[in-house]
Amino acid sequence: MTATDIVIVGGGIAGASLGAELAAHARVILLEAEAQPGYHATGRSAAFWSETYGGPRIQPLTSASGGFLAYPPTDLSDRGFLSPRGAVHLAREADKARLQCFSNEFDRQSIALLPLAAADLETRIPGLRDGWTNALEEPGCRDIDVAALHAAYLKAFTRRDGTVMSATRVTGIHPHRAGWRVIAGGQTLDCAIVVNAAGAWADPVAQLCAARPLGIEPRRRTILQLRVDPPAPPDLPLVIDIGETFYFKGEAGGRIWLSPHDETPSEPCDAAPEEIDIARAIDRLSKVVDWRVERIERAWAGLRSFSQDRLPVYGYDAKCNGLFWFAGQGGFGIQTAPAAAKLAASLLLGMTADKMVADIDPAPYAPGRFA
Repeated sequence: MTATDIVIVGGGIAGASLGAELAAHARVILLEAEAQPGYHATGRSAAFWSETYGGPRIQPLTSASGGFLAYPPTDLSDRGFLSPRGAVHLAREADKARLQCFSNEFDRQSIALLPLAAADLETRIPGLRDGWTNALEEPGCRDIDVAALHAAYLKAFTRRDGTVMSATRVTGIHPHRAGWRVIAGGQTLDCAIVVNAAGAWADPVAQLCAARPLGIEPRRRTILQLRVDPPAPPDLPLVIDIGETFYFKGEAGGRIWLSPHDETPSEPCDAAPEEIDIARAIDRLSKVVDWRVERIERAWAGLRSFSQDRLPVYGYDAKCNGLFWFAGQGGFGIQTAPAAAKLAASLLLGMTADKMVADIDPAPYAPGRFA
């Protein structure tokens, strides 16, 4: 039997980032069911940092995380995790008003979105088909080095005396004295607080604690790596339509990464791409650009888990003492990780919030909103 202060269930970007924040103040053990942390969602992300992605209620967390991702503390990394990309939001004439509403929403948040003239649009996206007549450029969009960010958080966690236990699936969580007894991988851990950072498995973990599930639903997202002719230009931005039916971006060697922006409800599992989603993605691409798909080099899928209102869930369970939720982060958990971890750490420890998140109201993310 091992005694500790906090047990975190889930070793993806959520558990790793929060663990790194908590380990400076408490004894923390991080449990990961797979042999490698971040296997199901974090490791399958085509992550980018976009202040518009996820909408205006996610934007404060994304914006607050931007400086940290670009210039992380030296004890976390000696280099930044962001690289230039830029984004173009496309719309047909019929969706022009929707694009304008999108622009207005983020203008109130002082997010730079610049109208693109037709000639500039053709330069940014060569081979663009007729009909895509309206566009906004988001010059601040960046790529995130997800693997490096996740690894840096895990390294910081262990350097601060946190313990990672991989290939350790949780099979039981029971009230014990003033806290919890966690059964995982044949071992027994006693702790005061259980952090539910289990991603697609967040509701099942809550049920192990005899807590009410919050309706966090895993949804499958498909991504393809394609070789196209002509090769994609090296400076191709992230291209995403205002209806969120596709996005693609350039990769090394003239390739692209393409998604049909699918959100197919799924059971928690090791997600795999479906043939119908692969076909749908390529069909949608063919309606945007005149490139020929030479080869599907890779296809993969990951699970993005959403709460009922599509906002993340940070905070103590309203009725189950000692259960802390850090889940429901949808597809935005990586780009919001620094701010989310600092905000959640202050809530869990009862400390004053870090200056990075001092102006962010945690109330919209509280688990009690589903009571």
